Amino acid sequence: MGYIWFIAFLVFFIRYNKLKKQHGKVEALIKKEEMHKSNISNLEKGIEKKLAKIRNLDTNIDKLEKSIEELKTSEFVEEFEVYSSIYNLEKSGVYLDFLKECRFKQKQMMKDKEAAVCSTSWEINGSAKKGKVHSNAYEKLLLKAFNGECDSIISKVKYNNVYKIEERLVKLQGTLNKLAEKNHFEITDSYLNLKIEELKLVFEYQEKLQEEKEEQREIRELMREEEKVRREIAREEAKAQKEEKDALIALEKAREELKNAHGDELDKLSIKLAELEAKLEEAKLKMERTKSMAEQTRAGHVYVISNIGSFGEDIYKIGMTRRLEPLDRVKELGDASVPFKFDVHAMIYSEDAPTLEKSLHNKFTNHRVNKVNLRKEFFNVSLNEIEQEARKNNSDFYLTKIAEAQEYRETQTMN
Repeated sequence: MGYIWFIAFLVFFIRYNKLKKQHGKVEALIKKEEMHKSNISNLEKGIEKKLAKIRNLDTNIDKLEKSIEELKTSEFVEEFEVYSSIYNLEKSGVYLDFLKECRFKQKQMMKDKEAAVCSTSWEINGSAKKGKVHSNAYEKLLLKAFNGECDSIISKVKYNNVYKIEERLVKLQGTLNKLAEKNHFEITDSYLNLKIEELKLVFEYQEKLQEEKEEQREIRELMREEEKVRREIAREEAKAQKEEKDALIALEKAREELKNAHGDELDKLSIKLAELEAKLEEAKLKMERTKSMAEQTRAGHVYVISNIGSFGEDIYKIGMTRRLEPLDRVKELGDASVPFKFDVHAMIYSEDAPTLEKSLHNKFTNHRVNKVNLRKEFFNVSLNEIEQEARKNNSDFYLTKIAEAQEYRETQTMN
């Protein structure tokens, strides 16, 4: 019996040890799993921290990009800061007079030793005379450097850099004064101010000169336009005279034939005579209209045209022509200088076309595409507004709001 219990105990002990070992393995696996989970958790936390840092970096990058863009915009605006005219003189010749006077003042300041000054009296080997010679030579050298650099800087002035050039002149004075400081010399602010005055006079002179060239070009264009009108009227007048003369000859011939006509022939000639009389009357009216057009210096057509392919939507040119065939002027405008033809929206006849044109330009002056050169007659405005304003002055015209833009639309389709 004891032997059986011993065997049973031995079996139990062996199984117990085996289960204990298996339990130990399971616990080890559980601990390993828990460590693995802990590591995963730590990794996830680490990843989350990294992601947070990345998001923070992205935010900082966005802020930096915005700051850079603002700086670029600021530099762009500063670079293209519009110069406001100071002198507003009537003619370029007057600007030249002002420039001569400004340069004369500069020479006078140099002559009077007021352009560059020395705050001490120099002596060389105890000689004030030698010191004076050295001082004069140094002054000339300093002013020569300043004047030469100023001339070079001022020659580069353009519409978008006047203030930048002015800053360069001021900086130049500061740089040279610092170099000359050990010799107790300096270029005076009064002399610098004359250089700045010269800069602005030079720029405004160039602008006025360009404006006068534009005016001369416009005058020549107007003269050519007037010559075309004159030739056109002369051709129409000659044509009307010939038509009137031919109608008179045919009428006289028909009257002679009528004297000897009888029966059906008489009826036919009577009808022909009436037609010829009507034709003569028409020729006389045409002659009168042509003469009237020749006598009227302000009669003409104000046109409203667009070119979507060249300028885009809601951009209209409002111009004026005195030609008998106003569409000829529109055809000329749509020549090789623009890629597509113009569409005509309105052709308004007026006994005083220049006044009508001017009133429309004044009304829409804030809608000008080019606010600098007022000779450019393009406006960013709706046709409804143009029509409403034009009918205040002249109600008898037709306006179409459809822009055919055939060549442009065909080109878009092909593209």
